[in-house]
Amino acid sequence: MLKRRSFFDMANILLLGIFACTMLFPFLHMAAVSISSADNVTTNQISLWPKGINFDAYTAVLRDERILIGYKNTLIYVVLGTTLSLIFTTMGAYSLSRRNLVFGKTFMLMIVFTMLFSGGLIPTYLVVRNYGLLDTIWAMVLPGLVSSWYLIIMRTFFQGIPKELEESGKIDGLSDLGILINVVLPLSKPVIMTISLFYAVQIWSNFFYALIFIRDADLFPLQVTIRNIVLVGQMTDTTVSSAIGNKQVVLESLKYAVILVGTLPILLVYPFIQKHFVKGAMMGSVKG
Repeated sequence: MLKRRSFFDMANILLLGIFACTMLFPFLHMAAVSISSADNVTTNQISLWPKGINFDAYTAVLRDERILIGYKNTLIYVVLGTTLSLIFTTMGAYSLSRRNLVFGKTFMLMIVFTMLFSGGLIPTYLVVRNYGLLDTIWAMVLPGLVSSWYLIIMRTFFQGIPKELEESGKIDGLSDLGILINVVLPLSKPVIMTISLFYAVQIWSNFFYALIFIRDADLFPLQVTIRNIVLVGQMTDTTVSSAIGNKQVVLESLKYAVILVGTLPILLVYPFIQKHFVKGAMMGSVKG
């Protein structure tokens, strides 16, 4: 027999359905406009379904060298930044999760303090400049290397791992680093995948550091390139609406195509990580 749903369940389904439709509408509208003909776009006839389907806008986007350079730079920043951030966050969280850490509470207070107060933009810029990081890859990676919030989340997860597992590792002769690699990390796949996704999305969407710390156009990430195209309205160095053969791509279709090209890749990662959000905190157990 099918389980009868309560009024609360039905209300939740309805509200979540409305919320999902609200979130999807802008993407569906942009997708429809980006593949519609210029006449239908200029006369504002597009809502959720494309008319006069063509892919001229995407052809123009993918032919623009700035998009390709932005993609390459962003992939480098995401891979390098996520890897380093995860390594340092994991080591810091594991150290702070040890109850016998000297001055552990003091370190935690200092970390929490950075969540409430920061030096501001000018001191951050001066630090980056004095270390010679301006116009380098490291300007996109090092200033936001470790997030205090993600560090605390991972520390709390490590504290929930049974101490018996770590004690058994010590009996087998493992060092603290060996326990982290061989005992803790295999049980921490959900939190590691989750924090990795958070860091990757944060770096992928980050254009503020590039605006402040980078002047070399060859180092611009994809988001800055998209910002320049959307705001300035230039796909090439000479014209706003690019002509392809005998057809002309309107600026609105061009902008939406650029936005989707920069957004969809990171969205496609979510389905592969989603299962780690709903799994239990522990992936192992202590045998009695």
